[in-house]
Amino acid sequence: MMTKSNDPGHDAVDGRTDPRVAPRPEVDRIGGRKLKPATLMMGHGYDPALSEGALKPPIFLTSTFVFPSAAAGKRHFEGVTGKRPGGAEGLVYSRFNGPNQEILEDRLAVWEEAEDALAFSSGMSAIATLFLSMVKPGDTIVHSGPLYAATETLIARILGRFGVHWLDFPAGATRAEIDTVLGKAASGNVALIYLESPANPTNALVDVEAVAASRDAIFANHAAKPPIAIDNTFLGPLWHKPLKQGADIVVYSLTKYAGGHSDLVAGGVLGRKDHIDTIRLMRNTIGTICDPNTAWMLLRSLETLELRMSRAGENAAKVCAFLAEHPKVERVGYLGFLEGGKDERQADIYRRHCTGAGSTFSLYLKGGEAEAFRFLDALRIAKLAVSLGGTETLASHPAGMTHLSVPDARKQALGITDNLVRISIGVEDADDLIADFAQALDAI
Repeated sequence: MMTKSNDPGHDAVDGRTDPRVAPRPEVDRIGGRKLKPATLMMGHGYDPALSEGALKPPIFLTSTFVFPSAAAGKRHFEGVTGKRPGGAEGLVYSRFNGPNQEILEDRLAVWEEAEDALAFSSGMSAIATLFLSMVKPGDTIVHSGPLYAATETLIARILGRFGVHWLDFPAGATRAEIDTVLGKAASGNVALIYLESPANPTNALVDVEAVAASRDAIFANHAAKPPIAIDNTFLGPLWHKPLKQGADIVVYSLTKYAGGHSDLVAGGVLGRKDHIDTIRLMRNTIGTICDPNTAWMLLRSLETLELRMSRAGENAAKVCAFLAEHPKVERVGYLGFLEGGKDERQADIYRRHCTGAGSTFSLYLKGGEAEAFRFLDALRIAKLAVSLGGTETLASHPAGMTHLSVPDARKQALGITDNLVRISIGVEDADDLIADFAQALDAI
């Protein structure tokens, strides 16, 4: 607990450090070698000497923290309230910060080499706090489509009630198509460009580089360019790093791969420090920070993130190879099939942006809702449940479940059809999963 004041025994005030304990210097290099995220997850941001020698961080179940002096309390609140940028320099109150949350934020930032990060109580609380911190009545959000259904609802139905407008372009849009939409939106005040890639549930990729180039060109003469935020839940942080392609802010449902055990709900936002500071002020106000226990569980999960995602990705490649050849399958929307496929545009984005195909994909069955439901009801190993990125394999029906609230016409336009089943492959034995899908397909 060192990169921020993450422990009651380490409280920086006016350049002075609490003399009770001196933190050890952070180790992120050995010789000339920069340590990898998988290594840093075992200790980054935490010094056992600050917590009685505990190998793992304790769970700090406290609502408030004792200040070493009145001056320290004042200085911390200057950061919390925004009178001084950058947030509190010490621990204040659990609505604002806490040791477990700050260690988690330090480690989240490591994966994508982000300047800063914030943890939230859910993916949607992260997205909502982002939007509330960036937009005001009369502003426009430009976004890719489709988005997670709750995100679309938040933009169109909730923020729309407060005078926030939106325009969208399809996930696989070309530079020219993106230029057209951004150019139209630029007549007003574009406060945010929001992307989701791969899109949920179609797996369509967004060309982040093209969006960034379009933004930079169209808003070159504006006082400020709108930031680009992207939901990176499906592939990040192992297989996709959008900050390297021009995004300013990355959003996660940490419930998914980062948590990875289907036993917690949380969200994360990371990116440029100036944007994170803006979002932090809103989080401090509305209290959307995650709780200490959830943060502690996420620290546990991040230690095995690379192992879990790698195994799930290997399993998905084997399962999708089987499904693609099955006579009752119309097609498989798996990113690993883009190379050599018919959609060269998507294949090009994949080559430039991604280092792996992930383990969540769209399965289009021959038939409609009835066939999809029979398939889902026949599964024995895979669990019929929403969400993704867990150790177990999950399957769901987006049109009738996660995207049920999306108007039918928009679902059809976005390719969210009744024969679409979304599958998230876990870490079980791949051949066992293939046997399960084979018998479920036989039930159609």
